[in-house]
Amino acid sequence: MGIIKVEGMRFRSNHGCMEEESRIGGMYVVDVMLDTDFTEAAENDKLSATIDYCEVYEIVKAEIGIRSKLIEHVAQRIVNKLKAAFIQLHYTEVKVTKLSPPINGDVEKVSVVINSGVN
Repeated sequence: MGIIKVEGMRFRSNHGCMEEESRIGGMYVVDVMLDTDFTEAAENDKLSATIDYCEVYEIVKAEIGIRSKLIEHVAQRIVNKLKAAFIQLHYTEVKVTKLSPPINGDVEKVSVVINSGVN
């Protein structure tokens, strides 16, 4: 067993409930944690025996590019796609962070985290 983390994936996208957010957009950071058994990959140096980080990035990139009102919705879509793409996945955690959210105050970021066991 082991943990793979793909952290700090940065994207510009247009999520949010306000109309301005759909036009102007904002910056988002996505962190993904994947619990899987990569024993064979560690022993035999085979990419096919683990989860490909490039594929993780492409899944996240595709889902962050689909406009949603809520980052909760974006995070759940990412979880769903990861679970579908990687049968060897035991558990995943996805964190979506919205930088400089349009809040009446000095707020650096807001984040949501979804933890999901895989059935």
